Amino acid sequence: MDELHKFIFEGLPVRGTLVRLQSGWRELLARRSSPSDGGHAFPAPVRELLGQMAAAGCLMQGNLKFNGAVVLQVYGDGPVKLAVAETQADLSFRVTAKVVGPVPADARLEAMLNVHGQGRCAITLDPKDRQPGQQPYQGVVPLHGDRREPLQQLSDVLEHYMLQSEQLDTRLVLAANDDVAAGLLIQRLPMAGEGNLAGSSGARDEDQIGRNEDYNRIALLAGTLTAEELLTLDSMVLLRRLFWEETLRLFEPLTPRFACTCSRERVAGMLRGLGREEIEGLIAERGDAEVGCDFCGAQYRFDPIDAARLFTPARDHPPTSGGVQ
Repeated sequence: MDELHKFIFEGLPVRGTLVRLQSGWRELLARRSSPSDGGHAFPAPVRELLGQMAAAGCLMQGNLKFNGAVVLQVYGDGPVKLAVAETQADLSFRVTAKVVGPVPADARLEAMLNVHGQGRCAITLDPKDRQPGQQPYQGVVPLHGDRREPLQQLSDVLEHYMLQSEQLDTRLVLAANDDVAAGLLIQRLPMAGEGNLAGSSGARDEDQIGRNEDYNRIALLAGTLTAEELLTLDSMVLLRRLFWEETLRLFEPLTPRFACTCSRERVAGMLRGLGREEIEGLIAERGDAEVGCDFCGAQYRFDPIDAARLFTPARDHPPTSGGVQ
């Protein structure tokens, strides 16, 4: 079962979110499986990173209540050129990565994306109903700490982002394997209003960074959570074990799910953008144009008739012959 639980600590300026992705995460991996690569599309460290990113994306979207997509990207100069997690307002998620070289079996973030110090993490808020001229909000941080030390875990990068960009103390625990992707987020509530990724909570809140005793106590408890516990324990059991001395108010659980926004129409628009000459050359060389979705693995095939339709006025369209393969 995929589930996301939001909760607050009664009487304290602290909130939390716990997410567990199981069926959706397994479906995503199954869709991207590759018999030629041992049944997996990505090396094990990349699958773990993508699972953590899927969990982190759901945690951020769950906190924001943002009507649009939260896009988490890490990119750099290692064998993993890019990894992306996208979470919609309904908590549907998808992830993918572009791997350009061998990934060591024990690779952490630096070895995958930050070999020469060029790695970056970007968080983008893309509104669903973007107005003309409106640009998505994006924040970018390097994959190193204040002392230029390389950060080895995605959770460290995101905690650093929240502290630097949002002036919010945050403790984040992430874990993933081929069965479960999960995460726990503990955050100090801003003094004035509900802070979010799109705005600062002000100078008054900066004075509280690292100084709130209630938050520090709860964050310390969260930091004792192991990856095995996060991946195996029932959500309610986990919360009781961690915070048995605290009074929690839990809200109605939400249900994340794997879903992809690709479609034949969107692929057709992409091919149309390449131009008639490019597509006709591809058809002449291969007999058809086939495009695979990097997120879900769906294949879209356009034969010569389908390709001709791309550049024919709608009233002249012959019946389609293609579909999702």
